[in-house]
Amino acid sequence: MSTRADGDGIPRMVTLRQIADFRQGLGPTQINRKALTREILISANVEGIAAGSAGSLLQKQLAKIDLPAGYRFETGGSNRDMTESFGYALQALVLAVLFIYMILASQFGSFLQPFAIMASLPLSLIGVVLALLAWRSTLNMFSMIGFIMLMGLVTKNAILLVDFANQARASGLARAQALLQAAEIRLRPILMTTLAMVFGMLPLAIGTGEGAEQRAPLAHAVIGGVLASTLLTLLVVPVLYTFLDDLGARLTGRPRETAGAPPAPDS
Repeated sequence: MSTRADGDGIPRMVTLRQIADFRQGLGPTQINRKALTREILISANVEGIAAGSAGSLLQKQLAKIDLPAGYRFETGGSNRDMTESFGYALQALVLAVLFIYMILASQFGSFLQPFAIMASLPLSLIGVVLALLAWRSTLNMFSMIGFIMLMGLVTKNAILLVDFANQARASGLARAQALLQAAEIRLRPILMTTLAMVFGMLPLAIGTGEGAEQRAPLAHAVIGGVLASTLLTLLVVPVLYTFLDDLGARLTGRPRETAGAPPAPDS
């Protein structure tokens, strides 16, 4: 029913069919708007697959759809939050590397030796990728957090080697012998800390239950990164230490140390 006013100003009740036609059809029960444009929201939950993987598959399918002019797709929800979180994680990763370099440079009193120590960071990335592939895991927010955790864990082994080698050289030992002695004596504590971290992360890596597919990549990244950095650090760090020490000798003008010879005394 509807109302209208007559000439005398008194409202009168009239039926709606007198002023409108009724036809059966389809239409939205509610019209949503965002940024002054109409919006149709489609939401869904995933099961048995990581949200990031589902989002990537969805983007591939959406890219195949040709939309008419004036229409576009925008992803939101957890996918958009995950994209923003990845950006923040990358910023945290860059800041972590910068802070680690500044701390090492101040403690070792050298601008070159921290590069030898930080060489374990890309080496750990090799283990992270291999571990994620071996477990058929995904690169999600949890695995990114695990890689950020590795920034402090993997440099520990290189710090042990370089610090011991510096102390041995200060006592008069040649550089090559100092590096060999550092690798031999520091091998046991390095293996102990590595195995402790690996076995401590195993329950999380093989965990089952709701949400395990999201938490497990953190343990996968840590286990793979720690194992790879431990094996490769013992080989790569001494080589880079030697190379950077020769480079520092060239830049400062001090004599280069030959194999088997003790360091030249400062004049």
